[in-house]
Amino acid sequence: MNDVVNCTTRSRMMRGIRGRDTKPELFLRRYLHSLGYRFRLHRQDLPGSPDLVLPRYRLALFVHGCFWHRHAGCFYTTIPKTRQAFWEEKFHGNVRRDNRAYIDLHHLGWRVLVVWECGFKHCREQLSDISELIQAVNLYQEWPSHPPRPRPA
Repeated sequence: MNDVVNCTTRSRMMRGIRGRDTKPELFLRRYLHSLGYRFRLHRQDLPGSPDLVLPRYRLALFVHGCFWHRHAGCFYTTIPKTRQAFWEEKFHGNVRRDNRAYIDLHHLGWRVLVVWECGFKHCREQLSDISELIQAVNLYQEWPSHPPRPRPA
């Protein structure tokens, strides 16, 4: 199956995908700030350059898109129909890089909280769970803990 746009347009579209200051990240920042949490952004000195860092809690937060970071069991975790081998290798590399960053953070004494994009779309009523996860002592946590089910159209 051919792409529906030409190579130049596809390249421009892919360049437009941002890695920081995304809508879910900005939403989480506003929410945490309203609860009184103070954080640092994109600390380059930590493995994986976490999106938010709460030094007081030794917690690194990553706001991940389900598509790019392969949220297990999520309906947003799809594979494009064209160039499937390329995409599978790309996604596998992303997951490998993420896991390496989590392990390195653990070795440095940091806890990790991964916040998935689908949670902002489908689980906003459970947003208070994030505050509980910040206070918890687990080394690795995810929110939402289980991918949401798609809502009927």
